[in-house]
Amino acid sequence: MIFLANLERQQILKRSFWALVILRGFLNAVIPLMDKTEARYAEIARIMAETQNWIVLQIDYGIPFWAKPPLSTWASALSISLFDASAFFVRLPYLIVCSFIGWWIGQFNRDKGLHYLPGIILLTLPEFFLHAGVVSTDVFLTLSTTIVMLAFWKSMQLGASKKWGYFFFLGLGLGLLAKGPLIGVLTLPPIIVWCLIQHKLFKALKTAPWLLGSLIMTTIALPWYILTEKASPGFIDYFIVGEHFNRYFNSEWVGDKYGFPKQQPYGIVWVFLFAFCLPWSIFLIQSLRKKIRTIRHHPWGLFLLFWMLWTPLFFSTSSSLIHPYILPVTIPVALWISHFWNENKKRTLYLGIGISIPVILFVVYLSGFAKPLLENNTDKYLIENSAALPIYALQKKTYSSQFYSQGKIKIVDTLGLKKMIDSNTQFKIIIDHRTLENISPKIKNRLNKKIEHKKRGIYMLKE
Repeated sequence: MIFLANLERQQILKRSFWALVILRGFLNAVIPLMDKTEARYAEIARIMAETQNWIVLQIDYGIPFWAKPPLSTWASALSISLFDASAFFVRLPYLIVCSFIGWWIGQFNRDKGLHYLPGIILLTLPEFFLHAGVVSTDVFLTLSTTIVMLAFWKSMQLGASKKWGYFFFLGLGLGLLAKGPLIGVLTLPPIIVWCLIQHKLFKALKTAPWLLGSLIMTTIALPWYILTEKASPGFIDYFIVGEHFNRYFNSEWVGDKYGFPKQQPYGIVWVFLFAFCLPWSIFLIQSLRKKIRTIRHHPWGLFLLFWMLWTPLFFSTSSSLIHPYILPVTIPVALWISHFWNENKKRTLYLGIGISIPVILFVVYLSGFAKPLLENNTDKYLIENSAALPIYALQKKTYSSQFYSQGKIKIVDTLGLKKMIDSNTQFKIIIDHRTLENISPKIKNRLNKKIEHKKRGIYMLKE
């Protein structure tokens, strides 16, 4: 118990925060890029860095990727260009952004002696800790929503600097480049409701720098949209209509070019929020029960409450969603918990359990227990054993095989494989186990398996 009590000391919190950042950085370096989603975004960034085409995102050479704006891809591609195309450097921008958010929101904590507490809570929320080391668009969306919401809050305070109004529009502009119009959907409704209840709508409209702010927002985002539509006609229709309406409100949408809608029960977003925020979701529920009757008279608490609830409410009617959609909600969750920190007698127990989660993950990795899970969800280790030989994939290739082969892997069909065998020229080829079952015995007998995991193996021509 003495150890738990010491966790609240400022120096201990500061060291714990940066220790968690370093631990996440270590895992970012040693865990391979995983199929499908993370490896896909990593490969898009690698192609951007290689081709130096910073306008049109490409899912493969010459094939445009219309599903997302470029901000996260720009960040990963820049990191690759400055350093190299390794998992650590592709993920580095996300670690930096998450670390910045954790540090910055500490400025909004009521108890200045606990400046690093909100950041520690964030990094011990499983959803946030995961995304500090995952290549995705959600981290930059979370950064954008955080800037918008906290800039608005600061702009409404007595004697507030005008800069916060400009930061509000800056956040909107970044959000348009991070995930598109969704930035407005996730931030403006809770702000408007809060203003109406607090009778501050007129003040908000009056103090906002509409002219210069709108100019900042459009200057940041609009040029890329125009240039992309010009270079790749059809992007606007697919991205705005398809990705922002059909994906969420049409469960039978078949226009998805890059995957398939993840069908989930309605309201599953609340289960995601509870599960991926443990143990802090229990703390949050206990705190909400105590504060719900009086929260209307607490402007900051009410602001955080609307911020927390709006995103899961919005996605409650969608059956096509995945758990990263709750990532922006982790910011108000951490701020709420840290604001009402001293009102929970078991707070240090929660802190100890929270910090133990990343530590346990670190120990699990070192123990080798997670090795099969990692190896079965990436083709990195198959590619590493391909030496300098030409490498192919039978019928389909994974994004991780594209990334780790530096785009050199080529797809061939069964007829193409037969021709390569008949030419008696050495090569290596990745084949799914299920695909291998349908290959003729004559072809199988000419192949020698070198290494495999649960889903695929890599084969060479028998000498």
